[in-house]
Amino acid sequence: MSFQGFLNHLLTSQAGGKPGSSLLNADFGKGAATGGALGLLLGKNRKTRKLATYGGLAAIGVMAYKAYGDYQKQQAGVAAPAPQTVDRLPAPQVDMHSQAILKALVAAAKADGHVDARERELIEGEFKRIDEGADVQRWIHAELERPLDPAEVASAASTPEIASEMYLASVLVADETNFMERSYLDELARQLKLAPELKTRLEAEVKASTEAR
Repeated sequence: MSFQGFLNHLLTSQAGGKPGSSLLNADFGKGAATGGALGLLLGKNRKTRKLATYGGLAAIGVMAYKAYGDYQKQQAGVAAPAPQTVDRLPAPQVDMHSQAILKALVAAAKADGHVDARERELIEGEFKRIDEGADVQRWIHAELERPLDPAEVASAASTPEIASEMYLASVLVADETNFMERSYLDELARQLKLAPELKTRLEAEVKASTEAR
């Protein structure tokens, strides 16, 4: 399975095989018994539940496209070239964006320090169940074990558009009212070299998109 397919499955798949039940809507506090292993990674906040119904990976691209495009126009004063976000790219490039976004999601989920050894075991077990690709499984394992380092996470952003998508995905997962997670987001934005105006636009786009649904 490609990173694109895996990430879309992670964001929008069904929990426990029950139609209409998103993995993001499961009762995650009860662990794997309720199909909640993925929820231990993505969390159970309202923003991620909204993302599942909004379209998963495509939603991240659409929100980043709008925020980054508006920022470009503001800076240039004229119509700027359309940003190459994940919703507007050919498949090979989409997979590169997807891997970077998934890296950001895993890191943001660890920002509160609550993904312990047991939770990692549950998460990896769920990943093995839904994905037969050994390469993706090894990559996930390495990301879960890696010490949280905003600079290392930001190194996956090879373009400004990917940086925007990674930050936007991180905002979707993190609890901005939690001091540790807010501090992580601020440092990630700095390492991604996001202009303060763009950072604000990305956060506003997440808020507007999730509250509207």
